[in-house]
Amino acid sequence: MEIIKTDICVIGAGSGGLSVAAGAVQMGARVVLLEGHRMGGDCLNYGCVPSKALLAAGKAVQARRAARFGMPAQDGAPDYAAAMDHVRATIAAIEPHDSVERFEGLGVRVIGEYGRFTGPREVQAGVYRIRARRFVIATGSSPAVPPIPGLDNVPYLTNETLFDLRERPGHLLVLGAGPIGVEMAQAHRRLGSQVTVIEADRALAREDPDAAALVLGRLRAEGVELIEGVAAERIGGRPGAIELQVAGGTVFTGTHLLVATGRRANTERLNLDAAGILHGPAGVQVDARLRSTNRRVLAIGDVAGQGQFTHLAGYHAGVVIRSMLFGLPASARHDHIPRVTYTEPELAQAGLTEAEARARHGEALEVIRLGFDANDRALAEGATDGFIKLMAHRGRPVGVTIAGPGAGEMIGIWAMMLAGRMKLSVLAGTVLPYPTQGELSKRAAGAYFSPRLFGNPLVKRVVGLVQRLLP
Repeated sequence: MEIIKTDICVIGAGSGGLSVAAGAVQMGARVVLLEGHRMGGDCLNYGCVPSKALLAAGKAVQARRAARFGMPAQDGAPDYAAAMDHVRATIAAIEPHDSVERFEGLGVRVIGEYGRFTGPREVQAGVYRIRARRFVIATGSSPAVPPIPGLDNVPYLTNETLFDLRERPGHLLVLGAGPIGVEMAQAHRRLGSQVTVIEADRALAREDPDAAALVLGRLRAEGVELIEGVAAERIGGRPGAIELQVAGGTVFTGTHLLVATGRRANTERLNLDAAGILHGPAGVQVDARLRSTNRRVLAIGDVAGQGQFTHLAGYHAGVVIRSMLFGLPASARHDHIPRVTYTEPELAQAGLTEAEARARHGEALEVIRLGFDANDRALAEGATDGFIKLMAHRGRPVGVTIAGPGAGEMIGIWAMMLAGRMKLSVLAGTVLPYPTQGELSKRAAGAYFSPRLFGNPLVKRVVGLVQRLLP
């Protein structure tokens, strides 16, 4: 058994863990990185990267079918295997950035084993015992598979196995209508599969209902069958003919089943009790500085129970680096973290939804809504289905919802506004290039001031007085 002494031991080589390891080692800390599975974690191998690559393939197929701008639609069945080749090529293009070789080149000691606490200050990984000044748990999350009777007796897919397919599913049943479920439903429908989505609650339940309705309406128009408000009660059948029975007795039959019912934090291998670390179903219990109940151990990303986004894990990495390397009392905020559902149209949210903002600010809240048809770029591209909804309180944004083409790109400026607690006057006074969709955000900010300027009798009297006094 080899004993390794180091400054920082990072457990998990997903996006958050890699960010900590790269940042810390390049600033002079000794770093050991443990990963028992695949470098890059869920995001690179099973999540963000492959899902967006498959969505891009589906979007290309949809564009071929769309007889817009006087162009005839092109015929021909989509090549599902080629779409999956694009997924694999995309992963392969990014892999070197997350590779063992790159991190060893930076000076990180990478150990290809899972880590397990043996005490408050020690982790075992294979034949190694690592003693560190600080540990960072960055083990991410995995698909949560519900205990539905019969599920264990039939083959089913999760996001960890879906991208291994080579033949297009004839009829894909999707259990769960969160972001993963609806994204993969639209991608597969566009690639030629029949798709049925079953959701026990409301589809995209976390999102603004108006924005969700726009997205779900598009999916239905493209032929996706969406069943909301009914729970799955039993699963049966056989490979190629899977039967999903819901409350009320209705049975849906498909060739494949994708389980997309949420995610669970990866804590089971860690032996956290041995280190005095409190944890629960959501993950490791942390404070605002992302410290666990063992102050030498921090947790970031999905396993910290604060949200399940790659960009959140990267943000957490910056917080703990400041804390560990410089001794600064850095804390994590979560009121400015954006999220995007990458369907077409996209749905993006930063800060509070309208319902959340009304609950917090009451009658002092102002809501401004503008359609994409108020934007010249959207009109030029024939992409006017969508809207931006701005929630403002005392001259500052508290939340923004965007549903429409490019919403994920548009939400960035609002995440910056929320992070910097900026006033709407900053964006209203910014000069943006014309014509761009970003102008819609500026117009929404300007709309906050319009009634205060153009409908204010006092302003008109002042302007009139100034005009009489000017030479």
